[in-house]
Amino acid sequence: MTNTTKAILEGGPDDLPERIVSVDTPGVDLKIPFRGGYEHFKSTTRRQETPAGPLPVYEWWERTEIPG
Repeated sequence: MTNTTKAILEGGPDDLPERIVSVDTPGVDLKIPFRGGYEHFKSTTRRQETPAGPLPVYEWWERTEIPG
């Protein structure tokens, strides 16, 4: 059984479709596929109040392209 939690994404592209995402392993950096690449988000110690309740904040730090 997977222990999935939610987090809120801060920063990155303005048109990122989801800002509240599932996180399989809390504290581990996230790599979100988007427009032919990946948006990378790092875990922070901050929490933010959201419609889904207080969630950990993951902060955007870089984009990488998918080779091909």
